[in-house]
Amino acid sequence: MENQVCIFSTSLEYEAILMKDKLEEGGISSTILNKQDSTYGTFGSIELYVLPADEKIAREIIQKANE
Repeated sequence: MENQVCIFSTSLEYEAILMKDKLEEGGISSTILNKQDSTYGTFGSIELYVLPADEKIAREIIQKANE
């Protein structure tokens, strides 16, 4: 995830996918990185990354989606 900024973190995969879809609707490309343990899905997090130039708008989209 070099040169990208983490803007969202969750333990639930569906939440990360939902936020990625919201960002894509807004024209922002993003990447999901699953850091959860493969044996025990409860340890670790799933993170969503965007380019630094998209960070401000991406955070606004995520904030609106969580309201």
